[in-house]
Amino acid sequence: MSQEIKDRFKQFVVPTYGRFPITLDRGKAAYVWDTDGKRYLDLGGGIAVNCLGHAHPEISQSLAGQSAKLMHCTNFYHFDGQARLAENLAKRLGPGRVFFGNSGAEASEVMFKLARRLGQVNDRLEIITAENSFHGRTMAGISASGQAKVKEGFAPLLQGFVHVPYNDIDAVRSAISPATVAVMIEGIQGEGGVHPATAQYLLGLRQLCDEHNLLLLWDGVQCGHFRTGSFQSFQTILGDQIGDFLPDAVGMAKALGGGFPMSAVWISEQHAEVLGPGTHGSTFGGNPMACAVANKILEVIDRDNLAANARELGHFLIDELSTLREKYPAAIREVRGLGMMIGIEMGDGFGSFDDSKPAAVQWVSALHETGVLTIPTGSSVVRFLPPLNLTKEEAQAGLDLFEQTVQKVIE
Repeated sequence: MSQEIKDRFKQFVVPTYGRFPITLDRGKAAYVWDTDGKRYLDLGGGIAVNCLGHAHPEISQSLAGQSAKLMHCTNFYHFDGQARLAENLAKRLGPGRVFFGNSGAEASEVMFKLARRLGQVNDRLEIITAENSFHGRTMAGISASGQAKVKEGFAPLLQGFVHVPYNDIDAVRSAISPATVAVMIEGIQGEGGVHPATAQYLLGLRQLCDEHNLLLLWDGVQCGHFRTGSFQSFQTILGDQIGDFLPDAVGMAKALGGGFPMSAVWISEQHAEVLGPGTHGSTFGGNPMACAVANKILEVIDRDNLAANARELGHFLIDELSTLREKYPAAIREVRGLGMMIGIEMGDGFGSFDDSKPAAVQWVSALHETGVLTIPTGSSVVRFLPPLNLTKEEAQAGLDLFEQTVQKVIE
């Protein structure tokens, strides 16, 4: 059966993804099974999406209940679920309002348009972003991203983006010009290899943006929604230094819908009416089913104290992985991250590896054989992005399987 499915993919699906030879069939909590019945511990979480794991009964019930009541309505009308979700998100940030879409790339697009429209009055259009950043795969998204590989073959790109080194406040300061309207940043560069911003950098960005009347745009698509143990990663990074720090807009997606396609952008009250009627829209954005799921996820995270679980198990995983790094220095070069967003810089050059493939992909494939799903990025980084409700026992099982894989590869 699995081969039939793969053959059908090859014949009918556009080959935009480098797919692993696994055909998934079902999932429950932190585990998934393929069509051959093999079980995997899922520490990749659909790239930080499955925040409550797979087939969570309360998500299923919310979807079934809402679909029997009101599945879709145009945004020409009001309905309670969207209003409540907007309030639920805003109260975790500050005074402001929310636009709803369907994906992280769409969240970025809202922030690009917010900045462009605000800057129209005095001909400002440039947005400063970081090298190694990733902001989606639309034309604007790849233009904004600081990675050459996502831009190849798509020239001419959208003008108005300037890239500077990450975590370098002096580089941002030097890049500001009369045309600059905003700075856009990820709290942790996920696709860039799991590199967190420093507290000094974030405070410096806010100060620079205030001094030059610029928007500070926050891409929290991967690092947000409690993944680091706080609602947004800047709250984790700044801790007791946070004061009144707040971006002017915050993009959200991935874990927001727990597997149901959804995104949102919170815009501070000062700029909440820059995008007025007719300036932006989304047919499916904030539909009743998406809002029902997102509201339920927030309820479960609060009720079950999953932010604390992300902090505690995140510390446990990073500490244990760091111990493994000391034990296997040739295989594990560096461990970095916050909460349940962890990047492991892996070694290469082992006898079982194929030099034509990135080490990250080969490590992930080796982990598949052992029974673990993880996410590769860059040439050599393996990401752990597990569900927020992962248990200590599951975390330990993942560490054990990870070590087993390392031992097999380096033999």
